[in-house]
Amino acid sequence: MKILVTGATGKVGSRLVPRLLAKGYNVSILVRDAIKASELVDLGAKVIKGDLYNPATLPNAVTGMDAVIHLAALFRTFTDNEGIVKTNREGTTALAEAALAAGVKRFIFTSTSNVYGSGYRRPAREDENVDVNDPRAYSSSKIAAEQQLLALQQDKGFDVRILRLAFVYGDKDPHIAEIIHLLKKLKRHSGSRMHMVHHLDVAQATLLLLNTDGLDGQIFNVADDAPITLYEMADSVGQAAEAFDAEEIPFTDPFEGILDISKLRKWTGFRPLVPSYYVARDLDIL
Repeated sequence: MKILVTGATGKVGSRLVPRLLAKGYNVSILVRDAIKASELVDLGAKVIKGDLYNPATLPNAVTGMDAVIHLAALFRTFTDNEGIVKTNREGTTALAEAALAAGVKRFIFTSTSNVYGSGYRRPAREDENVDVNDPRAYSSSKIAAEQQLLALQQDKGFDVRILRLAFVYGDKDPHIAEIIHLLKKLKRHSGSRMHMVHHLDVAQATLLLLNTDGLDGQIFNVADDAPITLYEMADSVGQAAEAFDAEEIPFTDPFEGILDISKLRKWTGFRPLVPSYYVARDLDIL
């Protein structure tokens, strides 16, 4: 199977692509700067130069591909809202339209659990109402991209699958250390829980969506079995003392940030290889 991966040099892509190559897939990666992809090239990935900002470069990138795994995104911690929308919404739509025109059989889009709000009174399910006008540019751009992709599936029969990722960690990913300083700024409560997913399980879920028939037009949450409190996460890197305000407002929504992953389990047989953050710690795969 010939696969095009975007975002291959990012946190998720740089860990997913080697796993795809190890399983024998013919992997091409869409990059702006081939030098940054040298380690992946050494493993066997083929470079295709292109840019989501430049739709004219995309038809060549998708030609001859059996599937696209679209990981590339501009994240919520950036202040460039225009760039976030241009990358996450417009770039995704342009890539999907090029893939459809080229006859690509399957398109996997990695979205985010940040599309969810609060107040559901249960772990968030894939069919919850999400707000495309969410003031958080990252969240709203991802929701808009999802909607565009689902419209292509419904109107054109394009085989699109959407994977909403919990907070991704592991494999020496600096993601956890990078967000600790934001917890106080965002006034997050120390008892608030975070649902996480290890890179091993991102890969597992992606491969299941890649190879399981009958999932077109479906959205799936992916997370582990044991969300932890933000205090535990900060404490695990020795920063609990400075991560939270001395006086915290009452914590009112115990389900905020928690995902229901029963659909992924039922439809694909997914079971987390790394069921909790503490398992990852004990196995030394953080």
